[in-house]
Amino acid sequence: MTLIDGKKTAAEIRLELKGRATAFEEKNGRRIGLAVVCIGDDPASKVYIRNKVRACEEVGIASFVHALPAETTEAEAETLLETLAADGAVDGILLQLPLPAHFDEEKLLAKIPKEKDVDGFSAQNIGEIALHRNGTAACTPRGVMELLRRYHVEICGKHAVVVGRSNIVGRPMALLLLNADATVTVCHSRTQDLKGICAGADILVSAVGKPKLITADMVKEGAVVIDVGMNRDGEGKLCGDVDFESVKEKASLITPVPGGVGPMTVAMLLSNTVDAAERRSK
Repeated sequence: MTLIDGKKTAAEIRLELKGRATAFEEKNGRRIGLAVVCIGDDPASKVYIRNKVRACEEVGIASFVHALPAETTEAEAETLLETLAADGAVDGILLQLPLPAHFDEEKLLAKIPKEKDVDGFSAQNIGEIALHRNGTAACTPRGVMELLRRYHVEICGKHAVVVGRSNIVGRPMALLLLNADATVTVCHSRTQDLKGICAGADILVSAVGKPKLITADMVKEGAVVIDVGMNRDGEGKLCGDVDFESVKEKASLITPVPGGVGPMTVAMLLSNTVDAAERRSK
């Protein structure tokens, strides 16, 4: 078993991005800009934003944080997003989810232009990925693909199983693996024989948010296991969807929780932002 070190890989990527951000600033006379819009007082969102702002500073990206109260109207939020879309200093826009209940998430996301959608959540970017074109991929699935690439995992022709079908991780993950010529199976809450399907996977990606759902008897000997889950176990300790201690004995490569996919999500947000800025400058 080899541990996939997402924390170390993310640090390497941030260093690479710092060089690109510096070159961009020297060429264009301005820093790359990321606008973050947060509505409401969700504690987890505030932590995520602090981490993203800190990562931006490390790489050399200017971050513009717009923290709006929960009572903000949808029209006010739309106006802000439209203003950021037209702002030449802003290369990427991130709308922090989840939103307060009275907001139409799809409607607000549609206000972010495709070229500034660095989260990869817009219908246009998802459509581009589905059509195997150069759309911006959602950060977590892209982070998984980058880990597989940097750890030299052969994807072409392999059987990849994705457990979970969310729009943020499961669906785009399956599309990216399909685009890399894997044979892809997507499992979900209605799947029959989950154990049998998972046991046939060369590459197993779990993203359902159920603590230790994936056990050793569900994993093929020598499989690559990617754990996207972020949960708390019965003792309140952070854990993933995979029963790490038992599965690590069978997997050839495995991501831990924490320290696996999580750091890559932020690194890919920065990468998507630098990519967007470079495309705009051309």
